Amino acid sequence: MNIEVIKEFVKKKHKNQKRKQGTPFYNHPFSVAQMLKDKGFDINYQLAGLFHDLLEDTDTSYEEIVELSNESVAQAVKLLTKTEGYNNEVYLEAIKNNDMALNVKLADRINNLSESHLCSFEVFQKYTEETRKYYLLLAKGTVFEKDLTEMLEKNR
Repeated sequence: MNIEVIKEFVKKKHKNQKRKQGTPFYNHPFSVAQMLKDKGFDINYQLAGLFHDLLEDTDTSYEEIVELSNESVAQAVKLLTKTEGYNNEVYLEAIKNNDMALNVKLADRINNLSESHLCSFEVFQKYTEETRKYYLLLAKGTVFEKDLTEMLEKNR
């Protein structure tokens, strides 16, 4: 498994997508994976970080993720994928019960918060309120608790 080949795959899949602030979308999963690596998570967690938006935002299939990684990574990515009409509390409850999905989601949220000031005030406010309501509790006792709390303080 070559991480550079996988990064190219992710880059290609997110090719013409932009973040709300106008930056190339693939920078986001790269940042999430790097955050997981910096916290000492193994390659599977990093791969889930790279892949976390593929099912939701691209034409990537579950099978492709399994082929490039393994079933546990693909399962975490599936849990992280929001489906049409999803219920946020049910979605987060499922994530909470999978350590890989949970830590990827927390890294994802921290990265989104770190860039939310570049978005509209409405988006910024939505991310901040959702984080206070749902994610602080999810992060409790994890390696991301302090980072998330600090990010919220910074965004005041």
